[in-house]
Amino acid sequence: MRCIRDRASLAHLRVAFSLSLLGFLACAPGDAGEAGGDEASGESVMDRVIARGEALELPTEWDPPPGEPIVHHTAGFAKTLCSGTFITGLDWRDAAANVGGFTAPFQHRGAVVDTVVDMEAQTVSLTLGSGITRTAKLYGSQGCITHPLGRDSIYFTPSVVEPMTPDPATTPWPMGDVLPDEPYPPEIDMEKVGQAVEIAMDQEGKTLGFVVTYKGRIIGEGYGPDVDMHSPLESWSKGKSLTGTLLAVLIQQGVYELWQPAPIPEWQEDDRRNIRIGDIMRMSSGIRIVAPQDPGYTEEMGYPDHLYLYTGENAFEWAATRPQQWEPNTVGRYRNTDPALTNYLVRLGVEGRGGDYHAFPQRNLFDKLGIRNFVMETDPNGNFLTQGYEFGSARDWARLGNLYLQDGVWEGERILPEGYVDYAMEVAPAWIADGRPVYGGGFVWKDLGFPIEDDYGAFAGAGGQYTVFIPARGLVITRLGKYTGAGPGGENLNAAIALLMEAVPPTGD
Repeated sequence: MRCIRDRASLAHLRVAFSLSLLGFLACAPGDAGEAGGDEASGESVMDRVIARGEALELPTEWDPPPGEPIVHHTAGFAKTLCSGTFITGLDWRDAAANVGGFTAPFQHRGAVVDTVVDMEAQTVSLTLGSGITRTAKLYGSQGCITHPLGRDSIYFTPSVVEPMTPDPATTPWPMGDVLPDEPYPPEIDMEKVGQAVEIAMDQEGKTLGFVVTYKGRIIGEGYGPDVDMHSPLESWSKGKSLTGTLLAVLIQQGVYELWQPAPIPEWQEDDRRNIRIGDIMRMSSGIRIVAPQDPGYTEEMGYPDHLYLYTGENAFEWAATRPQQWEPNTVGRYRNTDPALTNYLVRLGVEGRGGDYHAFPQRNLFDKLGIRNFVMETDPNGNFLTQGYEFGSARDWARLGNLYLQDGVWEGERILPEGYVDYAMEVAPAWIADGRPVYGGGFVWKDLGFPIEDDYGAFAGAGGQYTVFIPARGLVITRLGKYTGAGPGGENLNAAIALLMEAVPPTGD
């Protein structure tokens, strides 16, 4: 057994970092101009959001998740360190210092007094001063999973799902990785595109992957140290949009309808049975949990379910048994309950027709798009946690963005139902009612404060992970990087996007 042990070596890790995603989730850039609110009354946008939510609340109670927060934080840290080491391929010390600050907050990592990284068994074990150890292990195609407390294994049999795609080394993009050698379109200022790539890849921002496509063709690309176009990189809540995409595939296949009541088994005896699938994918289900970016949240409230849906043992069970806080389609809140419930529906739909749940994404979406590097991680019960626990390469995220740019059609085959991309690009009514018109359908963002005058949609994740698609310009822009680079990385991305807006004119299509 080849192990690396570093007792108390993590105690010094106090990394200054920017939780930029949490910042715009709590008060989105689209509202920044109104942050002061009514100066005469002293009322801010957030004050109004909180007051509206309180006025519409149903008489239900919040039950905090079980367990000690530091034990959950360490479970997230073990998983993060395992994924960074064995999926992305980073040195574990680099991963400990720079990636995955969401479910493993950097300020809590120093509580670990013993670290064991077993390179052969592909496990990471972290021990707290209390003697509690959290261990995460790489399991087949299901990625790194933290073992439940008191167990040395998980509750399901993992599997390996091999891509059934053509050889990327000999197949043209986008189904493969071979790029054309003909001249770039004359309407594009390629000098500015090159400048945009250079700015985006400035290593103060710790960007690991940056890809720009125009009408499906790669026109700019860059990678950071020790990674390449095949490296699966931390993507966080970009996976919510992937989750919506998988549910949309099932809609196209006739398993569900977008506006039907969601057939969650636990909801069929109460009013939750009236929550529609389309409401859930607009972050407007009204289900009650606590999230750290909720308006009015404080740490004194306890460990948020929003994080427990990563660090607990059964995410689907927890999400499906939470009560309603608001009527559906009335209040918009960014909470992991809704993508977890969407993933639950995916599992119910796939297994209900006798399918292989863990193979479904590769066979029904990724294989069709030439995607071969995605890793979708699960909880100990095998439930996909792609509200944020997924890793994809920059090129694979660019492929997914182009599926949306092409209205859900790929090489002549309709993958997503007609009208689904329009639904994703429409601002959700509940978010409009809250005065924060920033979120669309299918877990797609509509306003992230980028310097883009055209209508656009975006997949977005903590730590500065973005895929932006701009139909009016035929552009898809993907940026992935280390979590601690989110602040300067975001500034670089804004500057790069501004240059790309100058370099690529509207298509006129």
